[in-house]
Amino acid sequence: MSNLDQSVVEGFGQEWSKFDHSATIPPELEVIFGDYFSLFPWESLPTGAVGFDLGCGSGRWARFVAPQVGHLHCIDPSAAALQVARRNLSGFQNCEFHCASVDSIPLPDGSADFGYSLGVLHHVPDTQAGIQQCVRKLKPGAPFLIYLYYAFDNRPWWFRLLWRISDLLRLMVSKLPFRVKYLFCDVLALTVYWPLARLARTLEKLGMDVSHLPLTAYRNRSFYSMRTDALDRFGTRLEQRFTREQIRQMMEQAGLEQIRFSKTIFWCAMGRRRRIGES
Repeated sequence: MSNLDQSVVEGFGQEWSKFDHSATIPPELEVIFGDYFSLFPWESLPTGAVGFDLGCGSGRWARFVAPQVGHLHCIDPSAAALQVARRNLSGFQNCEFHCASVDSIPLPDGSADFGYSLGVLHHVPDTQAGIQQCVRKLKPGAPFLIYLYYAFDNRPWWFRLLWRISDLLRLMVSKLPFRVKYLFCDVLALTVYWPLARLARTLEKLGMDVSHLPLTAYRNRSFYSMRTDALDRFGTRLEQRFTREQIRQMMEQAGLEQIRFSKTIFWCAMGRRRRIGES
């Protein structure tokens, strides 16, 4: 059985066609990229490093990775998403595009100097198998960066309760026709994301700790980002969430070691493929 959900693939193809990030403020994306890749060991990559972006979407992260490596394989199961990525990355000659799912990555095993998959593998039926497929493509010792939705394991009970309520809304919204879903999520971004994010920014300027407030991560982000993520969050039928310990266990079972977690992105983690002969 293929490790993908066709409705999710179609949904993200529509999402990236609407929000192609060609108009997103570059400094904003660069800051977010820096947060995700703060764990990534750029200095240890070999000259002309070859790696992959699994679930590249619109290519919003590849645009920052491509200038720093020799060759980047951009992989996504959505032909519509790859069309957007090709357009956004047209200025880079070292990007190669593949329409493929995580269980059919078109690279030889043990061939990649690095890999990353951000915000993707929680949207496939078998996340553990997806991580294993990615790690299989890495050379021994090569780094792999991953971001998975967290299970609010570091949040108070009331925060988790709010999420459970919002998840019921997601289950309903994600089944709507795309046009209706798109409009609903825009309204959600305007009436929920924007007010809460701006409230957090105001309180922070007043010297208050806003780290535990809902949607505080958006306090310095554009409305475009809020619209994108509202559609991503509430428009996707298949969503899985994991605790930090669950992610660590999946990474270790997939053959990764030296695992480290971000202190600001929950949960973004980096590990290296275990070298041959190591237990």
